[in-house]
Amino acid sequence: MPDIRRLSPETVNRIAAGEVIERPASAVKELVENALDAGARRIDVAIEGGGLTRIVVEDDGCGMSRDQLATAVERHATSKLPVGDDGADDLLNIASMGFRGEALPSIGSVARLTLTTQDQELGEAWELSVEGGEQAGPRPAPSLGRRGTRVQVADLFYATPARLKFLKSERAESNAVADVIKRLALARADVGFFLTVEGRSRVSAPSEDHGDPVEARKARLSAILGGDFGENALVIDQEREGVHLTGLASLPTYNRGSNQHQFLFVNGRPVKDRLLVGAVRGAYQDFLARDRHPVVALYVDLAPGQVDVNVHPAKAEVRFRDAGLVRGLIVGALRHALAGAGHRASTTVAGYALGRAQPQSTPSAPPLARAGGWSTRPSAAWEQSLAQTAAADLAPGMSARVEPDFEGEPLAPGGPGAPDAAPEPPADFPLGVARAQVHATYVIAQTEDGLVIVDQHAAHERLVYERMKAQLAETGVARQALLVPEIVDLDEAEARRVLERSDQLAELGLVIEPFGAGAIAVREVPALLKRLDVQGLIRDLADELAEYDEALSLKEQLEEVVGTMACHGSVRSGRRLTGEEMNALLREMEATPHSGQCNHGRPTYVELKLADIERLFGRR
Repeated sequence: MPDIRRLSPETVNRIAAGEVIERPASAVKELVENALDAGARRIDVAIEGGGLTRIVVEDDGCGMSRDQLATAVERHATSKLPVGDDGADDLLNIASMGFRGEALPSIGSVARLTLTTQDQELGEAWELSVEGGEQAGPRPAPSLGRRGTRVQVADLFYATPARLKFLKSERAESNAVADVIKRLALARADVGFFLTVEGRSRVSAPSEDHGDPVEARKARLSAILGGDFGENALVIDQEREGVHLTGLASLPTYNRGSNQHQFLFVNGRPVKDRLLVGAVRGAYQDFLARDRHPVVALYVDLAPGQVDVNVHPAKAEVRFRDAGLVRGLIVGALRHALAGAGHRASTTVAGYALGRAQPQSTPSAPPLARAGGWSTRPSAAWEQSLAQTAAADLAPGMSARVEPDFEGEPLAPGGPGAPDAAPEPPADFPLGVARAQVHATYVIAQTEDGLVIVDQHAAHERLVYERMKAQLAETGVARQALLVPEIVDLDEAEARRVLERSDQLAELGLVIEPFGAGAIAVREVPALLKRLDVQGLIRDLADELAEYDEALSLKEQLEEVVGTMACHGSVRSGRRLTGEEMNALLREMEATPHSGQCNHGRPTYVELKLADIERLFGRR
């Protein structure tokens, strides 16, 4: 057996550096966190070559004295770890970003590190360098002109060239550095963060000196995540058993294709935790398809002793003493905020609609220019076209008269279908008064200061879904027996999956039983669902049950099924509605929480303000 030997200090440092400094973004994260712990109010970062050639981090923190500078680059030397009453280091009450004393020696062991610091505005500045673990200094340096520290890292990983083979392109590494800066900027709105890449500004987030911390955080989130997020976010502020949760969460109609825009901060520390993903999914499960994700930034503040930050070398993960409490608080706070949003939909929906609405010329438009110059008089053909248009009926669904194929009762004189005699919509009708239905799919309503376009199927789907959920929670969904059972043919595996859920489906008002190999007999359906496509419903349920995540709770599975049933039982596109039906739909939407989006996260309506419409036509 070979002899057991002790590794050299240089090798130990390089092994440790591999755990702490994985890539340039890791070095930037550690250096910026040191600046935050030093009380910095402005942090400037500059990188070249993706951070491999050069990293410079400057701050206006408290700086260090000569003796402190010499100690700072020693392994496991730190000023941040508190000491308990018994005189021992306390790893359970950590209030700073760093506490291990590994960052500077780790960087110095694999790169060329230079630190310049000054602890008084008019005091002496000191400089120290470490190259591949070899220390030189401290020595006097030119004054910085202020308190603070300047850290320069050159030729990262030159001492461990094998690590360079595992890094990505310069662009990818620069993006990773920018992501680190953005996350830290989201965590601390009171600090200014500035990132320059190859001499060009990449992140510019000045300190938000608002008197209201909520507004300061909202301004910082809007600056980093985009102004649209700030306009379409709900304020979160809940507390339970000493855990305080604040932040912003987007409306369901403001969503993304991945969960990369979900941020969690614990006592000011950006962390990546699976608990956040699961809690957000649980809170938004009623509103979004499973492949869509909301944008959230949540801040958890609790006693340091209630969370363990010493579970990951890079401090990117934490462990809560009561994870169930934190998850429950996140889910409850998000659902409370979503319930308070009522029928509100995101402004980006209207913004997108206005962006797509461009004035266009039609073949029948009058020619503006002729060979002989501009003409202000319409041509004879154009005048004839105007006369024919004035004499003709308006398009179906837009005339004052009821079209022959319009279902239901005719619109009463002066009702929504008669614009000339219709009264102005009252202010207490946020979604206005129905004026028409176009393409047998969209309801047009006039509001006090604009108009609303409603997708009748998406809106009714949400209303039916909420009714079924309420019935399920109170007394169970009422059933309607079919005079003749509906027989649905499936393959045997699909039929077995559906029949295994027959008890759950019965709670939802759908009573099924086997009818031979691969066939299902549907005997009762939910009474709420009118004109139900039973065949399509059963086939869709079979497909969805095959795709269920095994981790889904029974409640989540039931709500998935309810959503599918509501979709099949809603007013379909292509069905013409009476004026009474259209207005009844609008009023119920106003009274129903979450009616601004269907069960899949699509908007149920688009609201256009009169000012926006006037801009389209050049009136503003």
